[in-house]
Amino acid sequence: MNSKPMKRCRNAISAYKALALGLIVLLGALLPVSASADTGDDELNKFVRILHEGKARYGVLSLGQVRLLNTSFFGEDPKYTGEVVPLKDAKLLAPVEPAKVIAVALNYPNPRALKDGEIGLFSKLPSSIIATGEKIVPPPGSKALHYEGEMVLVIAERARNITETDVADHIFGVTIGNDISERSIGTNLLNIIRGKGSDTFGPLGPWVVRGLNYDDLALTTKVNGKVVQQARTSKMLNSVSRMVSYISRYITLEPGDVIYTGTPGKTQPMKPGDVVEVTLEGVGTLRNTVGEPEQ
Repeated sequence: MNSKPMKRCRNAISAYKALALGLIVLLGALLPVSASADTGDDELNKFVRILHEGKARYGVLSLGQVRLLNTSFFGEDPKYTGEVVPLKDAKLLAPVEPAKVIAVALNYPNPRALKDGEIGLFSKLPSSIIATGEKIVPPPGSKALHYEGEMVLVIAERARNITETDVADHIFGVTIGNDISERSIGTNLLNIIRGKGSDTFGPLGPWVVRGLNYDDLALTTKVNGKVVQQARTSKMLNSVSRMVSYISRYITLEPGDVIYTGTPGKTQPMKPGDVVEVTLEGVGTLRNTVGEPEQ
């Protein structure tokens, strides 16, 4: 394994910790402590990507403020620039720009789940990724557009054929995803790229969070305020370590790649105007509205 990316990633993490400690001391003296999954908190563990002055910028969210970085989360030496943007004035983008969007199928109790140690995998296209607040656009002829709320892993450094014990060093954090699926198209071999990977079929965000127990988080999906999915990630059939290790046997994962980890229970069709919200414990809420079908 190439040790240079690993060293760079660990240096970046050390830099974040040093920056965080300094800011916590400073902000603690100046601002009241507040915490909210939707507006940021004082832990400096929420990593965001926003549109600022016409450019995509990376930053760290705390106390309702985005403190901009000079590079991406995966840069060699990320530093705070001194620029601060109030979250309420920021346009959130998808928190990462993945080159690969891998998804795990049937990863919660399901009679169709694979046996004998296999993990069902498919891929969505990077062009399917949209941010929180953006519209999900049904494709032409849409008849059964379904939500699938999921926890999403964000890769920190290159991973190829790694062991389960090495996985923790290769995960940057988690965010929230909605694996939008057009059931009327289907998901067989010839249709899955349209049924799962069409434009806007990969809502992702609102930010990436580090340091949680990824294998035991509450996941809830609501449509128009009604709970339609609810489970803990502890119910996943495959742990985070097993998923990432397994995928890395076949696919080289790079910094910024994402893995949708599966959805619990049954899903139902949505219609234009529906608001779908996916909430992950310790992270926040991904919120999107279903738009009108394309003609």
